[in-house]
Amino acid sequence: MARVVFTANLARHIAAEPVEATGATVREVLEAVFAGDDMARSYVLDDQSALRKHMNVFVDGNRVRDRIHLTDPVPANAEVYVIQALSGG
Repeated sequence: MARVVFTANLARHIAAEPVEATGATVREVLEAVFAGDDMARSYVLDDQSALRKHMNVFVDGNRVRDRIHLTDPVPANAEVYVIQALSGG
């Protein structure tokens, strides 16, 4: 099972406690995490189920490449981090 961690700044918008989820791809893992939590899902994914522009996902420290279909593999016992991109100055 993968351990999915949401950064602290996401706690303002969604339930952001670390969770364990199964899945072979980023899509499968995120769908398992968001099952029954449409608010969290819609904050991270757009209406086409692609990763929103202001979000990043890392699997074991590597940024996902497929932001549309989320087909990047998730190894067993992986750490998946969901991060909101911040800007300002």
